[in-house]
Amino acid sequence: MPRDRRDYFYRKARKEGYRSRAAYKLKQISEKFKLIKKGNAVVDLGAAPGGWLQVAKELSLGKVVGVDILPMEEIEGVEIIKGDIRLDATVDKIREIIKKDGADVVLCDAAPNLSGNWSYDHGRSIDLATSALECAIKILNSGGNFAVKVFQGDMFPDYLDKVRRHFLKVQAFSPGASRKQSAEIYVIGTQLVPEAIKINKEYTVTIEDIGANGDGIARISDFVVFVKGAKKGETLDIRIRFIKPHFAFGERIE
Repeated sequence: MPRDRRDYFYRKARKEGYRSRAAYKLKQISEKFKLIKKGNAVVDLGAAPGGWLQVAKELSLGKVVGVDILPMEEIEGVEIIKGDIRLDATVDKIREIIKKDGADVVLCDAAPNLSGNWSYDHGRSIDLATSALECAIKILNSGGNFAVKVFQGDMFPDYLDKVRRHFLKVQAFSPGASRKQSAEIYVIGTQLVPEAIKINKEYTVTIEDIGANGDGIARISDFVVFVKGAKKGETLDIRIRFIKPHFAFGERIE
């Protein structure tokens, strides 16, 4: 690889028709984490100039939506929304396009305009990433994936913990296409956990049925919870110990 990696990806993007060198970051992220699959509905927040949208469309071949406060040139097969992701009106527009099934993947490669004051820029990056997370939670379906860019700094660990509250697996990752001197890092959250249920939280449930393995089956807001040793018709207090995208395991609180 040429010594100046920045120039390499810039030239590669121009040669292959991508709007930005950042397109290769998404390619590398998606390849490593199996982020975007064929048929996925993908929403890109802060999408201008559109490099990630181009890759998302290539990988999913499904519904792809780009959102930004800046105007963008059209991309074939991609829906563009001009709006602020912090506003309910923008979220409503996204929902109108992705319908009730929700998004399978939400992306955000946006960055604040840099001031040169690192503490200030880091804080603004965390604020932007938090807005992206809040928007993602509203539009992702259960089990959906999330990838967002953040600048590293003293507030980064707290942000990482915040993402961990909502996804089963969370990892920080720096793709090879990032510039060596860059402080950016990507937070990847896979398998969104429904808001109705949280690990280690306590609930009172009624066992509605018995599963094939003999575990009791309860529901928390239509989310299936298996409870070992519970009997049909029994009402009991449980603590959630393990969560999957579409079901969870709870243990009886004695």
